[in-house]
Amino acid sequence: MRSKILGAALLASTLLAVPAQAQKPQYGGNLEVGTVNVTISALSFDPQDFAWKLNHDNLHYETLFAGDLDKSIRRGGRYSFRPDAWLPSDAIRGELAESWEWQDNPLAVVVKLRRGIMWPAKQGVMESREFNADDVVFSYNRQDKSPKKIPGYFDHVDRVEAKDRYTVVFYMKDFNAEWDYRFGWGYYSQIIPPELVQAGAGNWRNAVGTGPFQLSEYVQGNSQVYARNAIYWDTDTIDGQKYKLPFVDRVTYRIIRDEATQHAALRTGKLDILEAIRWQAVDSLKKSAPQLQWARWLAMSGIYLSMRTDTKPFDDIRVRRALNMAVNKQEIVKEYYGGHAELFAYPQHPEYVGYFEPLESMPDSIKELYTYNPAKAKQLLREAGYPNGFTFRTQVCSCSPDHMDLLPLVAGYLEQIGVKIEIQPMEYGAFLSAMTTQKHAAGYFMNNGHTNPTTSIRKSFTPGQIWGPSMWFSEGYTARVAEMYRTRDEDTRKRMIRDLTREALDAAPYIWLPTPYVHTAWWPWVKNYNGELRVGAVKPGAVYARIWIDQEMKKRMGY
Repeated sequence: MRSKILGAALLASTLLAVPAQAQKPQYGGNLEVGTVNVTISALSFDPQDFAWKLNHDNLHYETLFAGDLDKSIRRGGRYSFRPDAWLPSDAIRGELAESWEWQDNPLAVVVKLRRGIMWPAKQGVMESREFNADDVVFSYNRQDKSPKKIPGYFDHVDRVEAKDRYTVVFYMKDFNAEWDYRFGWGYYSQIIPPELVQAGAGNWRNAVGTGPFQLSEYVQGNSQVYARNAIYWDTDTIDGQKYKLPFVDRVTYRIIRDEATQHAALRTGKLDILEAIRWQAVDSLKKSAPQLQWARWLAMSGIYLSMRTDTKPFDDIRVRRALNMAVNKQEIVKEYYGGHAELFAYPQHPEYVGYFEPLESMPDSIKELYTYNPAKAKQLLREAGYPNGFTFRTQVCSCSPDHMDLLPLVAGYLEQIGVKIEIQPMEYGAFLSAMTTQKHAAGYFMNNGHTNPTTSIRKSFTPGQIWGPSMWFSEGYTARVAEMYRTRDEDTRKRMIRDLTREALDAAPYIWLPTPYVHTAWWPWVKNYNGELRVGAVKPGAVYARIWIDQEMKKRMGY
């Protein structure tokens, strides 16, 4: 321990004097990561399962498009690359695609693929061969036929054809504002070889892809290990010199359920990066491990208590509004989060410039939902026929320490107006299944990724979606969402989304709760990194591929 302390002290002045990236990249070493989903094992390795976490866990899969990290703040650009599934239109590059263009007659997107990208050999699965257009067509058609597909998700696509070995054409029935997200860089756009499906895509041992790392070991509830893909195609240019990626030999995801254990692993150097740290632990970690580097970011998921509007008493808007006014949200920001939260940042996120409206710009009826007013809450309950309140059951995931702490606090506020919550903690699988099968309780406490400005509205407030626990739907609203998706002009879409957001907020299908700030911490031996998290829908592979480990620095610090 003494050597680690001395090493850290000797290094301090060096860190202050030398720019973070002022050295030549190094190959080799292992990157140990506690990811944003550090408590949750992989949900599936088969893209046809439509698991939201698949991009996060399948570093071996790639997509047609991805975020352009040359546009990152670290490289002098505008973007943090932390949103869970939003890429600004000027920050998208081709990944497996080399270029693409729209044509109007017929309406289609013509995608030119990169040449020379190879599938690695995998014993019992496939021989190494070149990636081609047939792989893209196969992958899309398989996703489109998935029994777990989100209804309507690919309805705007008429058909997909391989025009030649390196050209794919997506023929459209209609324009869709999410066209690139849905089949190009989103949650359900991974490109896989047919050979993998024949061998069994759900078996992690068969995993193979064109990505920077290949899955080499999986222990549920413990770790996922990814080995360097020696024939990976991509490069990174640093100080004018081009380098083959990836730099590290191995990436390991550590699955750690206990929060204190996560922090101990970071503090002792067993983790190189811990991507999501609650504010309560930050000061302690800064004192015990002062050399850690930090990034602070507003969470990319909204927290709420969903109220099933298809059940009593939540079919009455007065009840829903009452419960919102009964919760002192300003006090939660100040006392529970210690000021490390924003009162209003969902369903749109402040990073969505042009789409997001601050609370002060909202109508008074929406501002009222964020103002603590228990007297009016009781009045509304009396008017709705519940002068003595009521009791309802609320399900919550035991996988989230924050939610397990926060829900009892919300319950305490509601008890002051006579409303009691029966709290039902659930393991993640059962918790998610309850909602996706619409068998969840009247109350459902969760956080939901913003995703992107359009999806944030569609997935929560239109019927037939996976992530709509409030069951608040209307034909008129759904029609306006559909019209928004067909609108090609982005400025017009921004206005439409602002209006749709206001309508959903005013209907109060959720108890809207503050959005906390989250911290990412990493050791200074982690180079070419500034807390970036994703280059697509929870898609971190390109970030990890560009990180290198300064192994001499790590040794000097005693680790």
